[in-house]
Amino acid sequence: MAPVLEITGDRFRAEGVWRDRTAMDDLRGAVERFPGRTAVVVWHADGREPDRLTYAELAARVERLAAALHGLGVRRGDVVTLQLPNSWQLVALSLACARVGAIAGPVATIMRRREVEFMTRLTRSPLYVAAAEVRGFSFADMSAEVAAAVPTLRHRVLLGGGGAGGTLDLDRDLLGREWEREVEPGVLDDREARPDDLAQVMFTSGTTGEPKGVMHSHNTLGALNRAQIEVLGLTSDEVTAMGSPTTLQAGYTWNFLMPLILGATAVQIDAWDPGLMLRVMEQEGVTFFYGPPPFLMDLIRAQQEDPRDLSALRSFATGSAPIPPVLVEQARDVLGCRLYALWGMTENGAVTVTRPEDPPMRAAESDGTPVPGMEVRIVDERTGRPVAPGATGLLQVRGASQCLGYYRREELYAESLTPDGWFDTGDLARDDGHGGIRIAGRVKDVISRGGVKIPAVEVEAALLRHPAIRDIAVVGLPDERMGERACAVIVPDGTPPTISDLRAHLAELEMAKQYWPERLEIVDALPRTPSGKVQKFVLRDRLTG
Repeated sequence: MAPVLEITGDRFRAEGVWRDRTAMDDLRGAVERFPGRTAVVVWHADGREPDRLTYAELAARVERLAAALHGLGVRRGDVVTLQLPNSWQLVALSLACARVGAIAGPVATIMRRREVEFMTRLTRSPLYVAAAEVRGFSFADMSAEVAAAVPTLRHRVLLGGGGAGGTLDLDRDLLGREWEREVEPGVLDDREARPDDLAQVMFTSGTTGEPKGVMHSHNTLGALNRAQIEVLGLTSDEVTAMGSPTTLQAGYTWNFLMPLILGATAVQIDAWDPGLMLRVMEQEGVTFFYGPPPFLMDLIRAQQEDPRDLSALRSFATGSAPIPPVLVEQARDVLGCRLYALWGMTENGAVTVTRPEDPPMRAAESDGTPVPGMEVRIVDERTGRPVAPGATGLLQVRGASQCLGYYRREELYAESLTPDGWFDTGDLARDDGHGGIRIAGRVKDVISRGGVKIPAVEVEAALLRHPAIRDIAVVGLPDERMGERACAVIVPDGTPPTISDLRAHLAELEMAKQYWPERLEIVDALPRTPSGKVQKFVLRDRLTG
């Protein structure tokens, strides 16, 4: 396995933000406190009956799957590739990895052979698990091609169609056999993960086109989840749900590990459908939801068209894009909940979050203040020194939930670290005036027009306040004279606005003329990662042809 960066964590333990627990400890704690409580319920977009597991049932299946992984030759430090849709099987297998000291390697179902071959080759994964087919795409066929190219990939396990072509069937061959009776007593206990062991290799979703395997230990994941719980005041009575897949860090933390720590109930749907999600939220009594702004907008629109009883819903956390004031108001008036803004990355989880004690509209003005155990600073790009209050600079972070590095790409991670241990996020930010931060864009997302730096995120946030704009991305396109010019790529809400409409709108907001877009493109949808981030490199490629 890849070497793990040496992090003793003495300071984090002394501060109580590392509690030296693993996901298996959290599972055992939940079973002890709430054995009959529903741990996870999964609704299916195809209309099948939902799957429900209590904490006691989940623990029993984890033990069988862990014994099965051991029987298939998975050992401590191995990365098990899990390319599954939202499902209890994904949750149970991730926990089973911890039980045998292996590492969960979640992979989004939108990834195809090129990406999966790259990931499994890099991690030297011995085992790949997927649904046989998802939305018409055959992962059974793709996995055969990957296995032929990756020598370490000894076993392929499929959900709903395994058994042919050298594959194993998850239900029949793993869950349908009493593997736990075949393991010598004490073997799994000896091999179970420890708090500082790697728990997860999560590949970044690729807004730049190059995924990196982010390494987290049980301690770093535990720290980020407990911080989220503390700042939002969440309890064991929560019923959580979200829009993002569990194979992304947001889903993995907010709707798997966080409810597990609480002993709460996690509600999932296996394919995004806002109408179905509203029905699920009503019937399951969802109290907390996480989803990037596109998911929030989908739910608001669906609730306006076909209202459901969402009286249980109290909190909605969102991030990854600017939040216009109208969304804060609609979350309150249409969904009946309080909206919280956050900033984070796969590398460190939610680092800053707005608070219940803040004014509600703070979510449209700030990306929050640091969570316990994490520090942030904003520095000058050239000198590396802290910028003046209110000035924009590079956002750097460090602390208890910071990842351990990039799997087998230590040199890439080292390039992102300062000598005193700060991680360079690649984001630009400024002080929000309330002890928190306001994201101003990516370093590479600043458009350079004739020497003037245009902060794309700020222009997008201003344009999102226009009533005819549903979604927007501002990108820089090459220009022979000016270097770059700003292009607004818009998903309209009704009649599309003109470039003159945009300029009049920005003039009314008193935004500097140099920031105004000089080109307008109307599209049906923006290309996004599964976590909701706009893939601007895709837009630039399309627009430059």
